[in-house]
Amino acid sequence: MEPLYVQNFEITDIAVDRYGRMKPSMILFIAQEVAGMHCTELSVDYDTLAKRRMFWAVTRHRVQISRLPRRGETIRVETWPMPTTRVAYPRSVVAYDEAGNECFRSISIWVLMDLDTRSMILPGKSGISVVGSLRGMELSAPTGLAAKELFNRRSRPVCFTDLDRNGHMNNTRYLDWIDDLLPSAFHEQHTMKEFTVCYLSEAREGQELELCWDFLEEGCVQVDAHRKTEDKDERIFAARILFD
Repeated sequence: MEPLYVQNFEITDIAVDRYGRMKPSMILFIAQEVAGMHCTELSVDYDTLAKRRMFWAVTRHRVQISRLPRRGETIRVETWPMPTTRVAYPRSVVAYDEAGNECFRSISIWVLMDLDTRSMILPGKSGISVVGSLRGMELSAPTGLAAKELFNRRSRPVCFTDLDRNGHMNNTRYLDWIDDLLPSAFHEQHTMKEFTVCYLSEAREGQELELCWDFLEEGCVQVDAHRKTEDKDERIFAARILFD
């Protein structure tokens, strides 16, 4: 099977912000959609894996944005799996506008999880093989984000519409939550140029997450989300975003 998968996406009203630009969370949505479509062709899709009590989970994303597409545009999205590592299945995505200019590119790190125990299954023990390739245009894999002392705080519960079929908060929602930390006046003047998100633990419905955030320097925001219980302070996700 050809390791490259191509799909067109029209940027409609639901995909854009109040200024007509594609929401950054839609980059993650599109990356997730084309990965799922390609996995169906490769017979490693959600339903096939569920029969074996496994599911895909993304652990990290790194995205570089040349230009956010606008409402009414159609973009061509290419995706391909990279060579499997000892622990994960990296995947690349590149999107182009109708003139052939690059809009954004990303690398995501996927792992296989046990549907019952929610523990990770190493590729060598999963029985799942995905043939990967390198085209010479891949982003380097995202590294972890060290915890920082961040001074702004906002709490938010995980609600029904935040959830995906695996019963935890969908990765696309993290970017919407991060966007909501800053007002329209900021977004009117600034757009995301690059971001890294690390998904550290599942967030479930009804759980309250404390979002800690601050500007580390001009145009650079870090966000750490924590879930606090009586005996534990658990880091759920971390993100670093560069704005122009």
